[in-house]
Amino acid sequence: MKGLLENGYRPIDSLQKSPGGRRWTFTEKMLLGLSPREYLNQVLRNPLNWVFAAVFAVGVPLILYRYLFGLGAVTHSSNDYPWGLFLGFGLFVMVPLSASGFLLGTTVELFGRKDFKPIERLALLNGLLGYFFAVVYLMVDLGQPWRLPYPMFVSWGTAAVLFLVGWHVATYLSVQIMEVSESFFEWVNWPNARAYIKRITIGLTVAGIILSTLHQGALGALFTYAPGKVHPLWYSENYLWIFYFCSSVFAGLCMVIVVSTVVKRTMAWRCDRNFLDNLDRITLGLAKGASMALVTYLVIKLIGIAHDNEWAYLATGWGRWFLLELLLGVITPIILFSVAIRRNMVGLIRFTAFLTVLGIVLNRLNTALIAFNWNLYQEIPHLFEAMISVTLFCVYLVTYRFILYRLPVLYAWQSVPDEVYAVELERGLIPGQELVPAPAYQRIEDSP
Repeated sequence: MKGLLENGYRPIDSLQKSPGGRRWTFTEKMLLGLSPREYLNQVLRNPLNWVFAAVFAVGVPLILYRYLFGLGAVTHSSNDYPWGLFLGFGLFVMVPLSASGFLLGTTVELFGRKDFKPIERLALLNGLLGYFFAVVYLMVDLGQPWRLPYPMFVSWGTAAVLFLVGWHVATYLSVQIMEVSESFFEWVNWPNARAYIKRITIGLTVAGIILSTLHQGALGALFTYAPGKVHPLWYSENYLWIFYFCSSVFAGLCMVIVVSTVVKRTMAWRCDRNFLDNLDRITLGLAKGASMALVTYLVIKLIGIAHDNEWAYLATGWGRWFLLELLLGVITPIILFSVAIRRNMVGLIRFTAFLTVLGIVLNRLNTALIAFNWNLYQEIPHLFEAMISVTLFCVYLVTYRFILYRLPVLYAWQSVPDEVYAVELERGLIPGQELVPAPAYQRIEDSP
């Protein structure tokens, strides 16, 4: 893209191709305003696309192999270890990292913090894709996706926690699709549909809060089905649900910091000035919220250990592993966030956010896999299971990038080009609106 930008290429960010000219066609929008040959050249020049192609070349046949020969052909799943990487990572990790949607939606729409508005759509998209691919991982684990309506609508298991989680995730996924659809309706020029979504934004936000609060905690409550299997340091009948809910708060906030950092480094050409200029300030604000959630989680975690009188386990090998998780994923981030916030060190905040996300991944894998059946034996995931998990995560990344390149998530969509918009604004024909400058092109990478 760098070479194209130097030769006058300008990303699509408005309805019309030029002042007084025709509108962009759907095909032109999909190709980012490039000719098919130019677009193909950009795809082939990006080394990351070749990495994805290599992963898909191996992973996609393995996914088909799983559906042809069953779950046992690609996993070591058994009655002792019913949950492998598909759920241990795909569900229990992806869901808390996707809590950014309801957190930023609540912050902006209900609490009126419009200063976080530039990053709201990115947080909503992160939430939508995280939940959607959690369902994809679940479908690969369960198999027979055509049978999904049966437990949802035919045979209701209302006493089961998993039934609660399933319905909440499905309902919340629908809410998130409607929230993100506002940017899609702008992109395809459906003003009436966009206006309808704007009218129900508050209702969608409230629904998101209710549904997310319940199912984030319900994921932890799932483990109450296995009180003798999960190690006592990771298990607490009374507190496990709040461990999961509280940790999802700082997980979602840190995930937004991580994603926005990657976006700034790799696709600044697609970001507008409003996003780039406010990102450091917003990152600082997100870090403050994440640090408070981390402190709350640490206190509740210690209360859970004291309540269940599990102090003796800390002197064991499992106790050292637990303390290492707590040190790397909670205590160290609290200290680093405190220093970074006090000294306005945005770079340190971003590093700490990455560390916190890794801590969440470790915590969920500990609960679902590593510390599961701690008093029996350790199960090592099947190689095919790991490769399929990596493949699905790469699909997640490709989908994420595809949407960010096109929909107005990182930039403000204009119904008219910048030149016309500026003239109309200057003449007072668009009162009370703020002109959003053209995207800033810095740190460009050769993509898409």
